[in-house]
Amino acid sequence: MLISGCKVKSPEHNETINRIADFMADGNLSRAKTLADSLSRITKNETIKWKADSLSDISSRILLSFSLSGMDVDSILKGTGLNFTQSELEKFESFGWLECRTIENEKRYFKRAASNLVLIKNFHENRAARDSALANNPHSLFRKSNISGIIKNSSESSTPASPVNIEVLYTITVKPDVVPPGQTIRCWLPFPKENNERQRDVYLLGISNEDNFLLTPDSMTHRTIYMEEKARAGEPAIFRVAYSYVTSGQYFDPEKLKILPYNKNSDIYTTFTKEQPPHICFTGDVKHLADSLAGNETNPYKIVKKFYYWINNNIPWVNALEYSIIPNIPEYTLKNRRGDCGMQTFLLMSLLRYKGIPVRWQSGWTVQPGAENLHDWCEVYYEGTGWIPVDVSYGLQFSPDNKIREFYLTGIDSYRMIVNDDVSGNLYPEKKFLRSDPFDFQRGEVEWEGGNLFYDKWDYDIRITYR
Repeated sequence: MLISGCKVKSPEHNETINRIADFMADGNLSRAKTLADSLSRITKNETIKWKADSLSDISSRILLSFSLSGMDVDSILKGTGLNFTQSELEKFESFGWLECRTIENEKRYFKRAASNLVLIKNFHENRAARDSALANNPHSLFRKSNISGIIKNSSESSTPASPVNIEVLYTITVKPDVVPPGQTIRCWLPFPKENNERQRDVYLLGISNEDNFLLTPDSMTHRTIYMEEKARAGEPAIFRVAYSYVTSGQYFDPEKLKILPYNKNSDIYTTFTKEQPPHICFTGDVKHLADSLAGNETNPYKIVKKFYYWINNNIPWVNALEYSIIPNIPEYTLKNRRGDCGMQTFLLMSLLRYKGIPVRWQSGWTVQPGAENLHDWCEVYYEGTGWIPVDVSYGLQFSPDNKIREFYLTGIDSYRMIVNDDVSGNLYPEKKFLRSDPFDFQRGEVEWEGGNLFYDKWDYDIRITYR
């Protein structure tokens, strides 16, 4: 359950918590934050204190996300050469293409509303030109070259192929004076998993604090490396780690998939077909869409394909809100008809699990040269074959070769770093305050005794060397 949207039944202060949630839902964020901070100070109940602190934090995150005025949006669009009339902007807003909320009785726009408008408009109104540009950009051409080799080398045996040696230097820099001098800053940084056959030979090469770090056991949901530093007046706190690993692609030829009836009593089936609220859930809208798309089809692969094609054709990729301020990602994605890689993946997983097809989360980074970024995808389980990677965000590739076109339905490229194999796991050591991302773990997490440090308080830097 997302803390910002919840109603609680607690023996102490439950009415106050619910009032805070109501203020937030109505856009009265200053009142919500004031009441939450007051409750945190007076309560002796640690659970209530955590909820109050979290609600206060999320109120601040919403303000950071919706930081633009209408004039700001207009100025940004004009800076890109787009001069929309007021009536056109009102039309886009009525379509939901220009994201805004009423906050403190004032209309405020998502900080990436302008750039997202261009993406959404091109998806719906200039699709041919958009697809042509995507098909021929250097990143797409590089990717198709990689996956062509994977298909050639992996389709017969479905074993990992086309390995790439990666070295990573990852840095988190906490801005000066956001933590009082002498206070301890706690930092969790991403580190590669070792429990997947596509990712091997993981080595720690160096770390900024060799005397004070903890590496997460690989069995944990999120693979992290933890460090501490004392804050110094006027100076940034720097956390740095270097590691290497080998990453491979993999492809399963759909024509050769062995698909047996599911053993519905198995641990895999019972675990990976259940809901995981708030973002893997069987809402009325999810059920309706899944049933209408699947129809009478019973073959799991064909159902996956139907869902994949629908998302590819109806949900454009855009820059997303922070997940911590969205009560229900599949519902948000369906209502607004847009989402980033994680939002598209949460929707696909909800559809599949509702139809009794096991699917699990996987995420970390894409490390393709020149396109290094955070990324989410998933793996679908077919009885008789096992776990198969599926990347719905990368969608259908622009190629006359159908194996290349549908590659990401049953394959994955060589340029990945797996950090997570589920959502909402505990960090190691456990985090005291609400995480900046309570569900995924890609950038890292930072806190001190005074609270969580959200993304506006620190920067991250990914530097990759290909060996």
